[in-house]
Amino acid sequence: MTGRNTSGWLTVALLMVSVAMTGQAQESGTMRTPDGHPDISGTFTFRTLTPMQRPQQFAELETLDQETAAQFEASERIRQNRDLFDPETGAPNAGYQSRAEGGVLSYNEFWYERGIELTSDKRTSLVVDPPNGRIPYRAEYQTAARIRGLNMRNGFADHYTDRTLADRCIMGFNAGPPMVSSAYNNNVMIFQTADSVVILNEMVHNARIIPIDGRAHGEIPQWSGHSTGRWEGETLVVETKNFFRETSLGGSSKDTYLVERFRRLDPDTVMYEFTVEDDNNFTRPWTATMPLRRTDGPLFEYACHEGNIGMEGIMAGARQKNTQAVTELPD
Repeated sequence: MTGRNTSGWLTVALLMVSVAMTGQAQESGTMRTPDGHPDISGTFTFRTLTPMQRPQQFAELETLDQETAAQFEASERIRQNRDLFDPETGAPNAGYQSRAEGGVLSYNEFWYERGIELTSDKRTSLVVDPPNGRIPYRAEYQTAARIRGLNMRNGFADHYTDRTLADRCIMGFNAGPPMVSSAYNNNVMIFQTADSVVILNEMVHNARIIPIDGRAHGEIPQWSGHSTGRWEGETLVVETKNFFRETSLGGSSKDTYLVERFRRLDPDTVMYEFTVEDDNNFTRPWTATMPLRRTDGPLFEYACHEGNIGMEGIMAGARQKNTQAVTELPD
């Protein structure tokens, strides 16, 4: 009896030591694949209340103190809560028109997954360069984007190509590339082999298979561009170009050159950084960063059908309204 108990305690003790050593190795950033590369695989969420661009109210602040951050988080949770919107007056500060203007409230709050808090460092924007936390759009692009927005809100659709790629279920509104936090489906699965990394986004269930064997970029344009990767120390660097046209990132175009960086910080976090260069719509390259945080559970398939089944209704409604295209901003 005593001998068996001693052996059992010894086994438990060895297991505890093994687990502790494994945890220490992981905490020290030495999570590795069998071929020796950093292990960045897992299922992650990138939802956050941290806005892509710094709000004007925080123009001089890169980060917030705990009290101010808590106040901002609370106000954003209220401002964006669809269950609190009045269907008659809409919610202009969240992009919803009044019913008289043709506005229709979308899903209720249950379906949203935008996050409830800022990033752990309480940054005021995901954009870290330029230092002002703002995307350096060209003025011409901003004007064209506002005109497109007016046409979308007015229900204009003379042809199915007048609707966005997200409407048509061709590209997700947060999958990019690059990935950006949005209303829901902010989940991604990353898995890797010795010569490839796969990035599978929940939104529109798009998978990018990225070779990391040194091959050249493909020449055929694709919706998600053509990506190749390489290891630079502990960081996976992915370069993407040859896009067919814009992605879900505002300001991107077929000429976008994208560099993404993935670095394992700890067992629960991979830091994701991307730099965008496109002279068509930006005055200079710019960079954003956000954490990919481990999330439990499987990644379910998201099947987008609105742009297939719903396009007939969209086109019929547009023709019924006989909305004319806006070509310039109103005075």
